[in-house]
Amino acid sequence: MRKISLFIATSLDGYIAKPNDDLGFLKLVEKEGEDYGYAEFTDTIDTLIIGRRTYDYVLKEIGPSHYDNGQRDVYVITRNERPQVGRTTFYTGNLTKLVERLKSEKGKNIYCDGGAEVINELLKHDLIDEFIISVIPVLLGDGTRLFKDGRPEQTLEFTTVKTFETGLTQLHYERKK
Repeated sequence: MRKISLFIATSLDGYIAKPNDDLGFLKLVEKEGEDYGYAEFTDTIDTLIIGRRTYDYVLKEIGPSHYDNGQRDVYVITRNERPQVGRTTFYTGNLTKLVERLKSEKGKNIYCDGGAEVINELLKHDLIDEFIISVIPVLLGDGTRLFKDGRPEQTLEFTTVKTFETGLTQLHYERKK
């Protein structure tokens, strides 16, 4: 069965974006030739789930090929219907039903790249199987929290931790089965 993996960066105080969806703090750990395992990770997936605000930000900052590279299906979770673009589907239905359907199909694993609303909806239904969280050495003080209140408690199993010269620490956990 396919698993759904969260691969995301957060500040030390738990924010995935500054106010106004600003991801500029990620530049603090940019280093030539260092992708923090991202390419290796994306080799294990063929489907991506992402919130519309995160998608729009990446589209503006990096471009559409970052997500839709012709190698994977992309589901943008949104409230507003839009026509499909390439392998990118703008999904307005029930997120839990989408994930359950995708998990039951054959294929590689599924990548959740945020945002916080999508992550926390998946957590409410215990649907995230793997957590790869990169902690950036900065205290932002305000913004969009990675984990919101009002979710059930979940116990995770520690897998690995990696540290990098930039000060980034990458934590890897699996959902206890």
